Amino acid sequence: MSQADVALVRRYFDSFNSGHLQGMLDCLADDVLHDVNEGGRRRGRALFGTFLQHMERCYREQLKDMVIMAGDVPGRVAAEYVVHGTYVATDEGLPPAKGQTYVLPAGSFFEISNGRISRVTTYYNLRNWIRQVGG
Repeated sequence: MSQADVALVRRYFDSFNSGHLQGMLDCLADDVLHDVNEGGRRRGRALFGTFLQHMERCYREQLKDMVIMAGDVPGRVAAEYVVHGTYVATDEGLPPAKGQTYVLPAGSFFEISNGRISRVTTYYNLRNWIRQVGG
């Protein structure tokens, strides 16, 4: 287990919770792979930044009850947490936003190379989220 890898993922999530998008981007490799929950794969820090801007427009979220885990394989880290959020602007293809709040378990998996996050994959139960926001 690499303490540096765990510290990098913690810095990424601390940046998320403080609303510091540039801090999140600073943790990523230039060619980061981003696997979106129930979506496609994006490559590159610029596309990840576009994704973060979209999320910031539609959602206000804080991640709580964070557990960051690393095993025996270098460069691999996982995190489990609970998303506490407010749906503030309608996201295309999803129910209308009316300021609904939600609490949603989620998890993320990371690959780390050369001191930067080179892959982010996040999972959560979209049907659960839709039920909570009244869809």
